[in-house]
Amino acid sequence: MPDVFADLVGQDEVVVELRRAAAAAAAVLRAAAADRAPALLAAGPASGDEPETVVAPGGPDASTGMTHAWIFTGPPGSGRSVAARAFAAALQCVHGTGCGECPGCHTTMGGTHADVRLVEPEGLSIGVNDMRALVLRAASTPSGGRWQVVVISDADRLTEAAGNALLKAIEEPPPRTVFLLCAPSTHPDDISVTIRSRCRVVPLRQPPAAAVAEVLVRRDGVAPDVARWAAAAAQGHVGRARRLARDPEARKRRDAVLAVPRRLTGVGAAFDAASALIEAAEAEAEASVSEADTTERTALERALGAGGTGRGAAGAMRGAAGQLKELEKRQKSRATRAQRDALDRALVDLAGFYRDALTMALRAPVDPVHTDTAALAGAGAQKWDAEGSLRRLEAVLACRAAIEANVKPRIAVEAMMLALWKG
Repeated sequence: MPDVFADLVGQDEVVVELRRAAAAAAAVLRAAAADRAPALLAAGPASGDEPETVVAPGGPDASTGMTHAWIFTGPPGSGRSVAARAFAAALQCVHGTGCGECPGCHTTMGGTHADVRLVEPEGLSIGVNDMRALVLRAASTPSGGRWQVVVISDADRLTEAAGNALLKAIEEPPPRTVFLLCAPSTHPDDISVTIRSRCRVVPLRQPPAAAVAEVLVRRDGVAPDVARWAAAAAQGHVGRARRLARDPEARKRRDAVLAVPRRLTGVGAAFDAASALIEAAEAEAEASVSEADTTERTALERALGAGGTGRGAAGAMRGAAGQLKELEKRQKSRATRAQRDALDRALVDLAGFYRDALTMALRAPVDPVHTDTAALAGAGAQKWDAEGSLRRLEAVLACRAAIEANVKPRIAVEAMMLALWKG
């Protein structure tokens, strides 16, 4: 089994930093164990070797020490959550700094370690009640004797109240608890200034297409030519590249998005294209969450006594309406998030097309994002010139920003399509 950092693509400097911190964390644990057993320490090493030097947090080189709160930042697909989970495994590793083979590494990477909390919000935000419960559990003593680790994959979705609850825990952390937050950036819109000031920031960069292609070939067994195409089309997003390389439906959806520029022949065509894009995103989201929704509802109803024949079974189900309503609320929020994520993937592909047109109009010496539509982008570059291509690219990016600001997706996409048609 490869070490825990094997899937962190194109982030060599980050891996070195995290390994140093994990080594410092292990040294802190050894020092604490020595303090608890002075008699064993006084007896000296059994093998005759010199005792290891303990690296305490905040030592001569603070960048190699361990701290209790971290923020992983970087563009989508750079591997923020991958880095955080791998670091959590390295902290739980009993053989080194992320060997990938010991029980600590194996269970952390599998999501089953008792002392690692993985928070991956399915809805639009992380509420204060969820955060308070998480902080309370994280304050307990590690069952494995090492660290309690909290990994929050989308810390930019914390509500203000949830952020305040987290801030209090970071300001007064339990002695063996580590918080690992993931966010697009340290801008106040993504993470509060007060939380940022109490965390060490680990910036990740967009991995090069060659590195993404290499990991697709090595890890997923993708053919080299397909891997190169998918890595370029995904613009450095590892998860999206893997989806394009292995999922025919994902490739069909991408082809439909890249056909949009040819369809914009008038106002009516612009509105039709907007409807098609929204409906495709809704269908994709429905397919991704329907099975989980059904499973969750069935499990809850069974737990509440559905299908029971004993005394009180019918009354129990009548009293369960509130819990079922709460489940439906969570599922609706998850579906909305899934729709927006699917739509954003389509907008990223569309932005890549207009980026190709812009670089061709400027005769920039860079490779196209979408090699299979390079001829169409070249025709667009001749028709629109650099200024027209740039305006269209800005329209797509403005649509993404509007949806992120909670503008209704249909309104934002219709406005974008009209801007793309008018140029």
